[in-house]
Amino acid sequence: MQYDEIINCPKSGGDLCYKIQVNEDIINYFSLSCGFWTNSLMKIGNEFYEEQMSILPELYKAISWIDQSTELVWIPNTVNEPTLGMVFAEGNSANKWSWASVRTRELTAEEQKETGLTHKPDMTTKKNFEERDYIEALSYIGVLPE
Repeated sequence: MQYDEIINCPKSGGDLCYKIQVNEDIINYFSLSCGFWTNSLMKIGNEFYEEQMSILPELYKAISWIDQSTELVWIPNTVNEPTLGMVFAEGNSANKWSWASVRTRELTAEEQKETGLTHKPDMTTKKNFEERDYIEALSYIGVLPE
């Protein structure tokens, strides 16, 4: 039985956390309140968790959060919308990080021919947002309305 509902985020306390049952064994959680996600497989010792940790940047590992009541590990979400932009966690440490939001630019016909792409990130548009401003970071690139 699949279902989805909006719950309060266990990490931030915000009221924009999506809980989606994918199948009998897997429930996904994604919080627009703080930008972190998890699922029912994200527990220390679980194979899926270990795979995720092996490929994550060190900052993502450092700022991951364990919900003591469920033992689920929450990690920052990365958004990459090819025609709009990217939102990702950026920083030097768990105490000094923010959401980076970068818009894309449409490539010229010549650039498209060379690369096979229609857009690319334009780092001159990078803007940083505090952890609680994740929705604003998404709005900046056009994923959500402003």
